Amino acid sequence: MTVLVAGLGVSGAAAARVLLARGDDVVLTDAAEPAVVAELVAAGARWLGPLGAPPEDVDLVVTSPGWRPDHPLLRAAADRGLEVIGEPELAWRLRIPGPDGAEPAPWYAVTGTNGKTTTVTMLESVLQAGGLRAVAAGNVGRPLVEVVTARDADGRPAYDAIAVELSSFQLHWSSSIAPAGACVLNVADDHVDWHGSFDAYRDAKAQLLRLAGVAVADAGNPVAASLVARHRHPVTVTLGEPEPGQLGVRAGALVDRAFGATPAGEVLVETDALQVRGPHNIVNALAAAALARVAGVDAAAVGRGLARFRGGAHRNVLVGSVNGVDFVDDSKATNPHAAGASLAAYPRVVWIAGGLLKGADVDPLVAAVAPRLAGVVLLGRDREQLARSLARHAPSVPRTVVPSGDDGDVTDVTDGDRVMREVVAAAVRLARPGDTVLLAPAAASMDVFTDYAHRGRAFADAVRALG
Repeated sequence: MTVLVAGLGVSGAAAARVLLARGDDVVLTDAAEPAVVAELVAAGARWLGPLGAPPEDVDLVVTSPGWRPDHPLLRAAADRGLEVIGEPELAWRLRIPGPDGAEPAPWYAVTGTNGKTTTVTMLESVLQAGGLRAVAAGNVGRPLVEVVTARDADGRPAYDAIAVELSSFQLHWSSSIAPAGACVLNVADDHVDWHGSFDAYRDAKAQLLRLAGVAVADAGNPVAASLVARHRHPVTVTLGEPEPGQLGVRAGALVDRAFGATPAGEVLVETDALQVRGPHNIVNALAAAALARVAGVDAAAVGRGLARFRGGAHRNVLVGSVNGVDFVDDSKATNPHAAGASLAAYPRVVWIAGGLLKGADVDPLVAAVAPRLAGVVLLGRDREQLARSLARHAPSVPRTVVPSGDDGDVTDVTDGDRVMREVVAAAVRLARPGDTVLLAPAAASMDVFTDYAHRGRAFADAVRALG
């Protein structure tokens, strides 16, 4: 079979390596020639440079999640009737059977606008606490094609269970993935520029549930809950007292009434034992617990796995306290929905916000969080949109606008570092003892910073410089 791999980022290069190892004829294309091409050509691939249409001998196209469906090459493939898939769909088709022809390792998959990475890495921790050889993969960690084809020293599949994070981009190009358990955490306004409409974005998320054995969602998110309600085996999670078929919170503990052995449910873990902050992280923990219960992990192991989980970088991380003010890095809050969840965790906030809003409406967010705001510092290309919303919904809240040098692509990371030092200095002037200075930008970062991680590191460095 001749396979065209379109886009040679981490997942594309991994797909090419696995296909070459299988003996497939692999041809490569991208907008520019990345360094990995030399390695892949040495292994037997053919580099064709930028293409506007697939070569005539191609049987299958494996596309990067970054390539939009209206890319000329992908449109040309569709016009010819060629199948176009993503790396996760390829991985599903290449899974290794277990010993004696047993089913391949099941997938427990998570998608959603926000919270995917936290939930999937929580799930990895819980599956491992339950004694399973488990790994987080997909949109987080290792490419799925590497994980599903990995073998242990005895030649058996290396993993018993896979915790899978899938983005809407990846799901757009997936058709046969059938996870044992699937979770749509939430669906909010995001990535409409890629999908073309909110409905198309929502439907891409829903694709994960179509063939799943069990479907999980946050009952507090109307869109996600409506998608799961139509499933043959729905489970929801709630911050309130759980009803039958739910996981929720009772008397300061996470309780399972969907898979528990008694009608009253089983206690999984005290909320105080969780090492990550905020109501949204309790929802993430409940969702991870639900998928782990689908995998057969007992209540005690679920509790151990959740209690040992420490969270990821740039996700509601306390980076320092200065003169009674806490400084929290949630640079991963790259859309209004994520920022709202982060702001809800703190009673009085100096909010650092702004960047690339990608067409998102910030009015509902600003109106909801206005009572918590002690001050706002704005940066980034779309800062004026936020400023107008603050003028409407929080006119008495003091705010500072920091010029950000965001008229073009970032060419020097020190520019972003300088901007963040000015932002933190402005936040310090607005904060009082007991306040939280929160970097939860509600926007993407690439106008001023190389990525959200650079933005978070710059924030932490600026806070450390305060002493």
